[in-house]
Amino acid sequence: MSGTRVIGVLGASGAVGRAAVRELRDLGHGALRLGGRRTDALRAVAGQELAGGGDVVRADAADAASLAAFVRGCDVVLNCAGPTYRLRATVASAALAAGAHCVDVAGDDPAAEDLLADGDPAREGRTVILSAGALPGLSAILPRWLARQDLDGVLDGVSALTAHCGGLEPCSPTVAVDLMLSLTAGGANGAAYGEPLAAVRGGRRTSRALRAVEDAEIPGFPGRVAVQPFLSGESERLATLLGLERVDWFNVHPGPQVRALLNLLPGRLAAGADLGELATRLILAADLDLAGRTPYYVLGFQLTGTSAGRPARRRLTVRTASSYRLTAAVGALAVDAIVRASVPPGVHFACDVLDPGTVVDRLRGGGAVERFELSESAGEPVEEGVL
Repeated sequence: MSGTRVIGVLGASGAVGRAAVRELRDLGHGALRLGGRRTDALRAVAGQELAGGGDVVRADAADAASLAAFVRGCDVVLNCAGPTYRLRATVASAALAAGAHCVDVAGDDPAAEDLLADGDPAREGRTVILSAGALPGLSAILPRWLARQDLDGVLDGVSALTAHCGGLEPCSPTVAVDLMLSLTAGGANGAAYGEPLAAVRGGRRTSRALRAVEDAEIPGFPGRVAVQPFLSGESERLATLLGLERVDWFNVHPGPQVRALLNLLPGRLAAGADLGELATRLILAADLDLAGRTPYYVLGFQLTGTSAGRPARRRLTVRTASSYRLTAAVGALAVDAIVRASVPPGVHFACDVLDPGTVVDRLRGGGAVERFELSESAGEPVEEGVL
């Protein structure tokens, strides 16, 4: 690419989109086109984040004509709109048809399958980066970075990963719907996004290897929390990439209202309950859990392996006030990587093509995280900071 690149941000007035506009601005990208259903909200973002600059365009991802008009003339499109498992590859396909590259902060396997079924974008020199968010996205990028921290190397120096991810924060309508859709979609080949209670054993998925715990103390999380074992396709791919024999992944639920509703969701959905009504209840449950408390989100990882041939462990704890802001940071970095031509043409997941060191440097220097702590097995901090 040469000259001024036009970057379209779809869903620019949402929690992720607005933060992504700010991240792109701070990365030096000024030619931004802001898209969404409410032009008044988009103008407010342009005024507050871009000093009145940027191009405001009404766009609806569910309306083919309006979406085509929005992506026309863009060099890269960053999709922050959803619900992800309804849209699938809708935005990316429209971007490719207009000759643009695309980054989707979600997308996941269904979008990749749709795109490749239509023909590999690499043949036209186009790049699509999917799952460029916090989870999925950082959930694999950060373990890749951790594997480089004085361990003996990928495939040889690491053997096991334990992860705890979750927090207390508002639930957006898009996230609420996607969470419920993920129970039956989001994975490869029409499967659910992941499998509860499953883990990696001997390098392979093993069903019902773990159990949920309703009252636990987890490092990095204040108070007592519930933990739900959950293995996603991203975590399985990560196990293969790092040569891990064992992966124990836990979603952490500090709030009792959300946890109670999540326990009921599979049965309610199977009984035909209204998706919109359940989404509204989930948003309310998150608000109740958050009442009187400070929002936070934690990504915690522990890698077991060897260092200089001796058994070693490295633990990483990343805390932020908002997972939406983390998602925005990763999405913006993926756009930046495409603009800089550091990602080859084709369909990729962000965790496979973004440099972990670059991502970590941006997170620590850009203000997206409140705490970034790396420690050894003995618990003595080797790098710590409140940023």
